[in-house]
Amino acid sequence: MSLIKFNKNRFPWFNDRIATWMDTDDFFADDFFVRDRNLPAMNVKENEDNFEIELAVPGFSKKDIEVTMENDTLHICAKQSKEEVEEEENYTRREFNYSSFDRKLQLPTSVDQNKKVKAVYKNGVLKLDLLKKEEAKEPPKRVIDIA
Repeated sequence: MSLIKFNKNRFPWFNDRIATWMDTDDFFADDFFVRDRNLPAMNVKENEDNFEIELAVPGFSKKDIEVTMENDTLHICAKQSKEEVEEEENYTRREFNYSSFDRKLQLPTSVDQNKKVKAVYKNGVLKLDLLKKEEAKEPPKRVIDIA
């Protein structure tokens, strides 16, 4: 069985207003998994010794982000609010912005929760390094001599 990508542009009556009204914007999404638009994009890579997790969180600072681990769950959340006030002779302009996200990941049993998690935030990308338990690591490949 092959998967065929759905192209909304083939149907001229299926414009953005109808999609918004019917709330079908994500119905024919390209992704296999459901995505929430308020969640940051994430990459997860499993290596022999660890898991590397990257989250794209531009616009946030290190102090806005909180990372916790409890009961096999990694919880990453951030809150940020900004207020800008500009006053001149005849008018006052006031703008505010509030953004946040809250993401929880179920950790595999191979993650060692007792070891320190390395977290680095640089250029809008949060990188986490979760170490594996010793027994979860694959044993090294052995070469057997043939007699």
